[in-house]
Amino acid sequence: MSHELLILLPISFIAGAINAAVGGGGLIGVPALYGTLTNFTPAQIMGVDKFSSVMGHAMSIRQYATRIALPWRLMLPTALTAFAGAYLGVRLLDLMPSAWMRPIVIVVLALMLVYTWLKPGFGAHDTSREPTRGDLARGAVLGLAIGFYDGFIGPGTGSFLLFLFVRFFHFDFLRATACAKVVNCGTNTATLVFLVPAGLVHYGLAIPLGIAAILGSIVGAHLAMRGGNHWIRRLFLTLAIILLTKLSWETASAWL
Repeated sequence: MSHELLILLPISFIAGAINAAVGGGGLIGVPALYGTLTNFTPAQIMGVDKFSSVMGHAMSIRQYATRIALPWRLMLPTALTAFAGAYLGVRLLDLMPSAWMRPIVIVVLALMLVYTWLKPGFGAHDTSREPTRGDLARGAVLGLAIGFYDGFIGPGTGSFLLFLFVRFFHFDFLRATACAKVVNCGTNTATLVFLVPAGLVHYGLAIPLGIAAILGSIVGAHLAMRGGNHWIRRLFLTLAIILLTKLSWETASAWL
C-alpha cells in the first residue's frame, strides 16, 4: 500500500483543502481512489473516502468555529436530520439504482448555478438573524433531504449546502461554508455507521489519508477566511460548473 499512499496522500491534502474552503473535494478525491485502488470494491472505496473526509471536516469545523460565530442552535438539529437522511440513503443504495435521480440533480444544479451567476450580490453580506422555529423546521427538512442525497448519490453535497444556507438563511458565503462543514460531517458519519460494522473501512489507508485531509483543511479554511466571500463565490461557481459537466457526461454516457 506504500505506492498507493504516495499517490493518494497529496490528493487527499488537496481534496481536504477544497472541502474546507467551499466543498467538492470529492470531485478530486473519489476518482483518484477509484483509479488507484483498482482491487477495492465501490463500498470499500466509499469507506476510505468517508472516513478520511470526516477527519478533515472535523478539523475544518474547529478552524471556523474559533473565528466565526456559528449558529449551533440551527446547525445541530440540521446535522442530526442530515445524519438520518444519509443513513437512509446509503441503505437504499443497495436496493435501488441512483441513476434515475441524476437528471433531476442536473436540472436543480443548473438552476442553482444560473441563479448565483445572475445575482452578483448573492451571499456577499450576512443578513442572518436569530433562528426562529420556522428556521429550525426548514433546517431539519433541508438536512434530511441533503443527507439523503449524500448517502444515495454523493457528489456536490457541499455545494448544495452552501447554496441553500445562503438562499434560505441569508448567510454570507463564508458563514455558509463553515455551517456546511457541520452538516457534511454529520452525513459522512452516518455512512460510516453502515460501513464500519460491515468491515468496509481499510484503516491502513483511511487514517493516513485522513491526516492529510486534516492538514489540507487547515490550509483550506485559512484561505477561505482570508479570501472572503468574493473568492469563495468564484470557487463555488467553478466547482458547480465542473460538477454539472461531470454529472451530465455520466448521464449522457449511460443513455448512449
